[in-house]
Amino acid sequence: MTLLLGAAELQRLLIPQAVIRALRRGFVAALAPQTSPQRIRQSLPSSPGSVAVLLPGLLTGIPAYTVKVNAKFPDADPAISGIVCLHDLRTGELLALLDSAFVTAWRTGLSAALATDLLSSAGTDTVGIIGAGAQSDMTLRGLTQLRAVKRVVIHDVDGGRAHQMAKFWQQAGLECQVVDSARAVARYCGSIVAATWSRRPLLHFPDLRPGSHITSLGADEPGKEELDAELLRHARVIVDDLDLAMTSGALGSAGLQPGDAAAVLGQIIEGTVPARTDAEQVTVYSPVGLPWQDLALSWAAYQAARDSGAGIEFQFYSRPNDEGNS
Repeated sequence: MTLLLGAAELQRLLIPQAVIRALRRGFVAALAPQTSPQRIRQSLPSSPGSVAVLLPGLLTGIPAYTVKVNAKFPDADPAISGIVCLHDLRTGELLALLDSAFVTAWRTGLSAALATDLLSSAGTDTVGIIGAGAQSDMTLRGLTQLRAVKRVVIHDVDGGRAHQMAKFWQQAGLECQVVDSARAVARYCGSIVAATWSRRPLLHFPDLRPGSHITSLGADEPGKEELDAELLRHARVIVDDLDLAMTSGALGSAGLQPGDAAAVLGQIIEGTVPARTDAEQVTVYSPVGLPWQDLALSWAAYQAARDSGAGIEFQFYSRPNDEGNS
């Protein structure tokens, strides 16, 4: 039997702190030699930037694998849709189908929260948001579990969405301000999360305060850019995977080389590479998103569902001894 886990079930099953712990372990486990992460993408003719992506996920220590089938439509709501298939690693049995939009938002946002906390200067309690969508909201949610956040400065090309996000976080007890540009966010904030569909740089090196950190989530497909090449050359850049950063991420889009990255995030978590070497250094975390992150979250959700009896059981295929198939 296969478990069907939609967004409502996943929301009840998972808590950010537990997912962050699973992701932290995963980043370190992924440092060990293993199969390189794969991303298969196909542009779609429906609208600019629309793409279908297939991502198979493996991670040492988890007896399962995932295959995520994702579609990205910048003008749709939600912009990301699809399914995550969780399979038994030994037999290939389909254990569960999970809502891809939920899995993607949580694994991306909470991985970003972990990186933002590690790379932002100690004591930074004002966070800037560029792009007030599901991923930046989830990043902020995770970040509030990791450090004290008192104030949020928000910009989105859709002013209504920015104000809606501000209203939510004001009700949660944070001071919020909506501004009219990405540069204004950088003026006010030393810790910034950008999660947009931009294909041109939104921030340049002179826009930033000394010691600033930027988590740039938008540069996860060829041609997408949030930070200009000069900024990336001057900053201490951390990525999630060097090869993908060149083929699909910020380094390749900006014409940079693998040596322009200081480390991968797992090395920062493990403690073998320092987060920063100078208090006034600008740091950047620019991930592409790794398939094992889908697996880490999906496996945690599947175990929680089995323990609690959550989800809907469904049989997709008949076994040889089933009636009518003997």
